[in-house]
Amino acid sequence: MLTIVFVLAAYLLGSVSFAIIACKLFKLPDPRTYGSGNPGATNVLRSGKKAAAILTLVGDSAKGWLAVFLAIHYAPTNNVLIAAVTLAVFLGHLYPIFLRFQGGKGVATALGVLLALNLWVGLGALLTWIAVAALFRYSSLAALLAAIAAPTYLILLGLPHEWLIASAAMSLLLIYRHKSNIENLMRGKESRIGKK
Repeated sequence: MLTIVFVLAAYLLGSVSFAIIACKLFKLPDPRTYGSGNPGATNVLRSGKKAAAILTLVGDSAKGWLAVFLAIHYAPTNNVLIAAVTLAVFLGHLYPIFLRFQGGKGVATALGVLLALNLWVGLGALLTWIAVAALFRYSSLAALLAAIAAPTYLILLGLPHEWLIASAAMSLLLIYRHKSNIENLMRGKESRIGKK
């Protein structure tokens, strides 16, 4: 029963879109109507309003962190529950009930989840993203390589295999959600970070 309650709550929390909230607060167009059409921080940045993009990034990361932090706090030895919450909050962001199951790509939420699971894994994924983004200026490429790296970091740190499975599933979903970006990268048509 506890698992069901936590998983449902995590999914609903994940379904809250901070891109939509930020754009409403800053009186910007709906992020689904411009750029990539993705309700996420990178696309909100294309509006030219950095504060809205930062709010989106922080909010989407925080909801992922909060869901997993609470699961670990209240059920520290229940690795299955923690793994289930990890996937639930992430799936809530990807397929939010409040937006007719049309959500973001999950990069910020995944970061929050990883930071809650293990600080070093989260920081490793973040530094991977920053390094790739700084070198190539492609948010999508940075996200893809960070997604590939994250499960590796869990393995190196010897963290529970349930967490590894959840992290790997999250990475595969993140890569799948970036399929159009992968095609654009291969064609040289992907938008760079900061492009309006």
